[in-house]
Amino acid sequence: MIAPSILSADFARLADEVAAVTGKPGRGADWLHVDVMDAHFVPNLTLGLPVVRSLLASTDLPLDCHLMIENPDRWAVGYAEAGSYNVTVHVEAADDPAMLAKNLRAAGAKAGLAIKPNTPLEPYVDVLSHYDTLLVMSVEPGFGGQKFIASVLDKVRLARRMVDTGHLNLLVEIDGGINTETIEQAAEAGVDCFVAGSAVYAADDPAQAVQRLRSRAEAVSSRRR
Repeated sequence: MIAPSILSADFARLADEVAAVTGKPGRGADWLHVDVMDAHFVPNLTLGLPVVRSLLASTDLPLDCHLMIENPDRWAVGYAEAGSYNVTVHVEAADDPAMLAKNLRAAGAKAGLAIKPNTPLEPYVDVLSHYDTLLVMSVEPGFGGQKFIASVLDKVRLARRMVDTGHLNLLVEIDGGINTETIEQAAEAGVDCFVAGSAVYAADDPAQAVQRLRSRAEAVSSRRR
């Protein structure tokens, strides 16, 4: 699965930028990744719930909302209630991540848990049993266009083993520095869903860029299986 990140899109033309990655059925984006930043949890400010509501009204793509915000226990459910498909919160910011997952699901969304590059996975294995998605950050959250941190793939491999052995039941997602080269490393480690920003929106044809990324990931994943 490929989830283009609109953090790299032209914010003045968001509806057009979303349409540019939609493509034909089976060839365009699977999800649309929306980075919500509050300038507190991360040192950047992007967009919020009003823009998410506008996006929901303008596309049929499932919205994958990644909340890089303080106090997600208070704010995250609103994104689920608005109609977001997957709402991801940071374990470093959530007061009660298990209860928050239950609340997100009750509001109609899939629940995702994100971890920063330096956050270990092992302490949160139990709480991940409440979640539908694990988002492994492969850059420090806050800004697009950063270099891929390959060492986080150890966490991906651990999560993949736990999913494959039935200890967890979730989708493994990665976000940060994904391009036609790094996507192969991530796919080999066991990622299911790849967030890509500049690799998609810097291309002349964003939908074609999505398909190129998917083809690279599928080729590696088929060998791994």
